[in-house]
Amino acid sequence: MSDSQRMEADAEAGDGTPGSDPRRRGLLARAGIIALVLAVPAGAFVWLFQDELFHPFGDARACDGSDAQLSGLLGPGGIPLPADASDVHYYTQNGRTEVSFLSGRIPDFLHRAGFVPDGTSPFDAEHDHRYAIGENETELPAGLCGSGARAPLVTYSGSAAEILVERSPFTADRFRAPARAIVTYNTP
Repeated sequence: MSDSQRMEADAEAGDGTPGSDPRRRGLLARAGIIALVLAVPAGAFVWLFQDELFHPFGDARACDGSDAQLSGLLGPGGIPLPADASDVHYYTQNGRTEVSFLSGRIPDFLHRAGFVPDGTSPFDAEHDHRYAIGENETELPAGLCGSGARAPLVTYSGSAAEILVERSPFTADRFRAPARAIVTYNTP
């Protein structure tokens, strides 16, 4: 059978309208099924990894608008986050970095970072600077995402960094357990 006879037979099999060719309809149906089979895993992949796909640098800790990735070391002295740090978020913009985290090891962090000298309490009058914020209010610097630090708050200043820490609402000589800390410093 020649090609022209085959085409005539195909045309007679259909009703003459475009797309009425049974082979063409079968091909379209298979293409639709293949597209659906590929779309389901692609959608699941995007849903599963949406934090990594849509955050700056693929880092779920980075807040929108950040222009540099967190190095893992805080401040100009390069102090690592406490080992138990959780709920970490950071915002970097124009050489300024703000990092928020929860930790139960805040006194140790304050000593290692040089905010409070070894052998002294973080609540000595010399180091304890109350932060003016109303009861049940939170503080979260502009640009920083995540949860804000809850009142009452205490601030500590170092040579090139500041830290804001949640104090216990029940006693003046303890931090919350765990406490949220917000560290602000200029990136060298």
